[in-house]
Amino acid sequence: MRKSDFHYDLPEALIAQAPLPGRSDSRLLLLDPAAGRLADHGIRELPGLLAPGDLLVFNDTRVLPARLRGRKASGGQVELLVERHLAEAELLCWLRASKSPGPGSTLVFGDARAEVLGRRQEFYHLRFDRPVMPLLEAAGEVPLPPYIRRAAAPDAEDAERYQTVFARTPGSAAAPTAGLHFDATLLAALAARGIAHGFVTLHVGAGTFAPVRAERVEDHRLHHEWLEVGEQVCQAIADTRARGGRVVAVGTTAVRSLETAAAGGELVPYRGETELFIYPGYRFRAIDALLTNFHLPESSLLMLVSAFAGREPVLEAYRHAVAAGYRFFSYGDAMLVFPSGDNREAR
Repeated sequence: MRKSDFHYDLPEALIAQAPLPGRSDSRLLLLDPAAGRLADHGIRELPGLLAPGDLLVFNDTRVLPARLRGRKASGGQVELLVERHLAEAELLCWLRASKSPGPGSTLVFGDARAEVLGRRQEFYHLRFDRPVMPLLEAAGEVPLPPYIRRAAAPDAEDAERYQTVFARTPGSAAAPTAGLHFDATLLAALAARGIAHGFVTLHVGAGTFAPVRAERVEDHRLHHEWLEVGEQVCQAIADTRARGGRVVAVGTTAVRSLETAAAGGELVPYRGETELFIYPGYRFRAIDALLTNFHLPESSLLMLVSAFAGREPVLEAYRHAVAAGYRFFSYGDAMLVFPSGDNREAR
């Protein structure tokens, strides 16, 4: 399987550069390959597209102000993007600098200093002279994705809108963007319809934007990300199954969390790291439907959606979305995706 098998043509004008005025103003493309359905909707129609007794599973991670600008002790400028918070004063991060700093180098961020301890693949391991979280809160910027290109830095609107309304556990370098479409009104409408919800936590690393470099899909490796699937959501899923309801993952991070926790064949609480890479041929154990944004061509996330709904139906849906002028990526529109064929293990 080649990464070029997951290519599609996307006009740059369709890459959303800012959020719509309201979270639930987004469009929603319904893809149900087994029923041969591809239909245009709005996200506010979601309650009617699901059934009483279904369960939505959200990722409640909170995005850190993960971008810091500073300089080397020698004077050159440096930009830091958090990959993971390792300890009170330590970070794993990407660094952009004119020359890569070596172990023992000192970086300066305002009146804070950090020592480069070494590297883990493309990431740098830094130790600061103070706790990192207060420094990020005071001086960090919202880490908007690289495809959002603006002359101005992220503003107060981004600080609010690049965060879900249910975000509560700090740790992400990027938003779980499928959750950005939900506001209090939509959540209330879902509850009134008898659709419950639960939470997992997966801290999205900046590596989520790293391209698939291996031409052979099976040779690609994902970065490790930390997640937690608790007893409460496991019980909610068991209860949903018992009453004949469906488990709808909101976002690919929720998919990877639940599928990691179900890797042994049964969904159980899990706390730790995952590098689960889902691509066509994978058999799903934990989910029945997926709400997700549109993803980059040849990306691991597009491969995950293709594993669930079939490569050709997904690419056909993407071609339709391009022709219909849907907005793409983090601040863009959404898809509600149902499975294609028998790609799930029997329960």
